Amino acid sequence: MNLFEYRGGRLWCEQQQVADLAARFDTPLYVYSAGTLQAHYERFRAAFAALDPLICYSIKCCSNVHILRRLAGWGSGFDVVSGGELCRALQAGAGPAKFVFAGVGKTVAEMQAALRAGVGLLNVESESEMAELVAVAGALGLTADVAVRLNPDVDAKTHPYTTTGTQENKFGVGPEQARELFHAYRATPAVRLRGLHLHIGSPVHDVQPYVAAIERALDLIATLRCDGSDVDTLDIGGGFGAHYRGGEAPPAEAYAAALVPLLHGRGLRVILEPGRSIAANAGLLVTRVLHVKDSGRRRFAIVDASMNELIRPALYSAYHFVWPLDAGARIPADFRGDQPFAGLETYDVVGPICESSDFLAKDRPLPPVRRGDLLAVFTCGAYAMSMASQYNSRPRAAEVLVEGDVVQLIRRRETYVDLLRAEEVG
Repeated sequence: MNLFEYRGGRLWCEQQQVADLAARFDTPLYVYSAGTLQAHYERFRAAFAALDPLICYSIKCCSNVHILRRLAGWGSGFDVVSGGELCRALQAGAGPAKFVFAGVGKTVAEMQAALRAGVGLLNVESESEMAELVAVAGALGLTADVAVRLNPDVDAKTHPYTTTGTQENKFGVGPEQARELFHAYRATPAVRLRGLHLHIGSPVHDVQPYVAAIERALDLIATLRCDGSDVDTLDIGGGFGAHYRGGEAPPAEAYAAALVPLLHGRGLRVILEPGRSIAANAGLLVTRVLHVKDSGRRRFAIVDASMNELIRPALYSAYHFVWPLDAGARIPADFRGDQPFAGLETYDVVGPICESSDFLAKDRPLPPVRRGDLLAVFTCGAYAMSMASQYNSRPRAAEVLVEGDVVQLIRRRETYVDLLRAEEVG
């Protein structure tokens, strides 16, 4: 669900008309619905309630600290993968005992920061990293709680750039390597090996790969316990889907129906790392049409948003629904797929960046658009602003958060001064 809807032919976010937000804050503009974020978080928590899991929102998908503060207030912990994300999580006010720190390439400085902050769990992905962490923790006189990231060699059938659970991927270690790590380091004072971590890819629309990966993890946990390791934690990661084209993503309840019976009664603390499933449909990108032109072969709507603001179409050939803010009588039944209206025209919706990959949508049937029209690009709450860049020296866009009739500017639009500030080194 989301709290974006057309009323009288015009798009609203909760109790704010989106066109008014564009007039007030200019475009391109990210608009988030606080109510949608909370509803998705609460639905996820309710679905898995039987496990009493630690839910660690994945900061990488949408990292604005104002959004993180809302999530912390609702009880969320955080999945962090860098020192910068750790800084954001601490600023959000959640207790660091509810943080998990993942990633294949943690630096010594990041390990030190995590240990000093009291991060609840560090997910180790190689023997080399384990040795480094032992040295860092030992030098600080601290003990790190650790989960070993298991690569279960399960293909989640996602885009090849977002598959993370096969032996072709850089993430984690195989079962035998994991067992060797437990054997080698379980008596080391600087680390306390607590369990296993999984993450098989994103977005994963089929529940069965999760089932296969968790079954392999549970088999390994049984072996580790027989070996004498005190394993009490299983972090099953995230990757749960969101709707872009239609009903492709199972609801939280469908994932839970398959996974809760596997995990219930195992004597394990379960950790979940949802991100996209909470944030994706809670945000959209508003853009203004700068020009319309016809090449003789294709009709282009040239807009002021670009791959800087939304790189997913260029990077993954990802689909995002696009529709005018002022739809008139052509009100889409949902925000997915092609719409059954007469008089539509086919456009490539493209940005101003000097790359042919700079597009938001291709071959898209839309109501006729004109210079100055406003378009909404839907499902931009995840992996949009968090992957934004300043390529072509274009300042990054503003972000606003809407809750009912209250609007909060949560990130101001950058200026040319911002572009140059970090280069003022003399």
